[in-house]
Amino acid sequence: MNGVVEALHIYDEHNALVLSHTYTSRPLAANYLLPLYLEHPEPRPNLIYLPNTNPPTLVFSLTHANLLFLLTSSSEVEPLLALEFLHRVVDALEEFLGAPLLAHKIEANYDVVAQLLTEMCDAGIVSTTEPNALRDLVEVEGFMDKLLGNLNLPTKSGFGTSFGTPSAPALLPPNTPALPWRRANVRHTSNELYADVIETLSVTLAPSGRPLAAFANGTIAFTSKVSGVPDILLTLTGPSGKHNLKSILDLPVFHPCVRLARWREQPGLLSFIPPDGRFTLAGYEVDLLPFADGGAAALGSNPLKLPVTLEVKTGLGLTGSDFEVRLQVNRIFGTSGSTQSARGGGGLSGGTRGFGGPQAGTAASPSLQDLTVTVPLPAEVRNLSEIRPTRGDATYNPGDRALEWSISNKELAQGTASFALRCTVVGQLAGEEEEEEEDSDPTGFGFGTGGSSAAYSYDEPYQSSSYATKQARTSTDAGGGGGERDERRAAQNKILMPSSASVSFAVKGWLASGIRVESIHVDPRKSRGLGENVKPYKGVKYLTVSKNGVEIRC
Repeated sequence: MNGVVEALHIYDEHNALVLSHTYTSRPLAANYLLPLYLEHPEPRPNLIYLPNTNPPTLVFSLTHANLLFLLTSSSEVEPLLALEFLHRVVDALEEFLGAPLLAHKIEANYDVVAQLLTEMCDAGIVSTTEPNALRDLVEVEGFMDKLLGNLNLPTKSGFGTSFGTPSAPALLPPNTPALPWRRANVRHTSNELYADVIETLSVTLAPSGRPLAAFANGTIAFTSKVSGVPDILLTLTGPSGKHNLKSILDLPVFHPCVRLARWREQPGLLSFIPPDGRFTLAGYEVDLLPFADGGAAALGSNPLKLPVTLEVKTGLGLTGSDFEVRLQVNRIFGTSGSTQSARGGGGLSGGTRGFGGPQAGTAASPSLQDLTVTVPLPAEVRNLSEIRPTRGDATYNPGDRALEWSISNKELAQGTASFALRCTVVGQLAGEEEEEEEDSDPTGFGFGTGGSSAAYSYDEPYQSSSYATKQARTSTDAGGGGGERDERRAAQNKILMPSSASVSFAVKGWLASGIRVESIHVDPRKSRGLGENVKPYKGVKYLTVSKNGVEIRC
């Protein structure tokens, strides 16, 4: 495919045009393109084909920080290439303008944005997208540059390094390889290497608690603040060692700096020359079900272990209008963290305080934080008459139709393991309708209660008739009529019960997959410009996140 990118348009949250950049040919105008895009119903796909335009156009879209990015092409182009280019544009804008990316930042720094878009795509062909390479190509005017520019001084090069303003790209030494992802002549006063392993859980549980699907999507974020050109070897290991790591990791993806040949020879070894600063080194996916293909041998015979256990019971109470959510905090996940703390022998930070024991939030002492339970409710629910949590705060907004139950980190730190929440649902005026059916005689004279005039006696006083009617109703309730009414109400309240519940949390110092960084080694023979006696500080952090990712069905 020899398709090219024709134009890039950026709109704000009010669909107002912020920036329009044309690369080649004569693409659709931004004001004409937006209505055609908005005609499609939500959720709109990332790729939309417009056959009725002249010429027919492919529209690639990306929404980020309330900004809409639209990329157009009238020729056949690889979809993943165009979508990845949009993501690279967002990353570059955040790198140069700062996060969060806002419309006024783009408008106030149009000169920088224009340089970025021109360097990243030349005449419609995607070219330089690495942030470190863009730093050497794009001139950013800092505070001292503006000050010296206003004074009309002859040169500004002496202030470039001191105040964070990139100077003109210097020539590389003859023995230094040209790396598109790393800046030239990198210098740092403190040499540090950090690896952050972050996993996002996606788990679906049956009402019995049996896992139906369980995946962990991991990302290894690496931060390199090392002078010169370091050559780094990072070693990963699994729950049972490095020999079966290849069978655990599914769909691994790597930064271009990673040597793929070394990984294919020895899975678990990442050999690379890092970019300067923070970047995404690798990504992967792990199937957490122990009885999946090859999972039993990889993760052992133990079942799926989560930091929290969720249980939902519906149809409680006399009329079945109550439901209860029980939350159990499992401390067993901390035992795997003690195994991960052995990484200290590989030259990494051990996460201890010296004499005060392991620090909370490290692999030796994982900490559970930001615990929130979300219970979606059906549209037939009018309100919740009672919300009774044992701990935490529970709120219900009828507009969102979801109950949120949050437990603070202070309460979690107290060591409480069991939490409960009981609620009573109220339907759409169901109680009033039943009262009307039970008592369809608002006058009290007995008309309409039996449907036949033979049941009325006009010879008796009105007081006696009213008393007899009340006595008959009392005897009917005592004889089982009330039980039938409760069963009918329970059947009506069944449709008001929730069908699922999800939990959000974050665990510092623990990974669901059991993968850990065994060592980070800087090869002094292959590295350049680091110094013989310089030993960078190395640190590793683990984080597991669930944004409504653990869901249990009712």
